[in-house]
Amino acid sequence: QVQLVESGGGLVQPGGSLRLSCAASGSIFSIYTMAWYRQAPGKQRELVARISSGGSTIYAGSVKGRFTISRDNAKNTVYLQMNSLKPEDTAVYYCTNDNTGSWGQGTQVTVSS
Repeated sequence: QVQLVESGGGLVQPGGSLRLSCAASGSIFSIYTMAWYRQAPGKQRELVARISSGGSTIYAGSVKGRFTISRDNAKNTVYLQMNSLKPEDTAVYYCTNDNTGSWGQGTQVTVSS
């Protein structure tokens, strides 16, 4: 079982940037595929980005070119760098471990003027 704790959310103006972090427990973090999902109020959950153990990434079309998922295996941490933020990016962002099925508690991102 891997525990995940997201942080870094907050309020940002449109066009601004934010970096989310997901700290994971476990001794085999490096082999896991990790992902970020988000859920806006009244909306379905959607995959934002995913990163494999080998570093391959996939992004939702809506965030491609603006968001970057990365990982630091030495720190057991996954990041989501979010640039050029738009109001439609407002959501609770969740970190997931695709191999264990673990989810973090989520962190709120609000993009508003």
